[in-house]
Amino acid sequence: MTDAGPGERERLRAVVHGRVQGVGFRWSVGRELSRLGLRGSAENHDDGTVVVTAAGSRTGVDGLVAWLCGDGTPGEVVRVELDRGPAAGGS
Repeated sequence: MTDAGPGERERLRAVVHGRVQGVGFRWSVGRELSRLGLRGSAENHDDGTVVVTAAGSRTGVDGLVAWLCGDGTPGEVVRVELDRGPAAGGS
């Protein structure tokens, strides 16, 4: 089995834990989605997490994961749970 190439389409669901509500996190996710050429969204959940969904190129999804797990996000990210896979329906 070989890794998918950079042009292949992927989807991502990320549950972001920490102090990520009320700090501009969702707005910043939207900016990153746009910058990386991805489609998706970020939603606050009652448990204090933000759930990020995205679809697009593997390179773009890799960039979003790096940003979510990096030091440049607003607030304070403690942990990110990732669920990645092939994009359905050519998203």
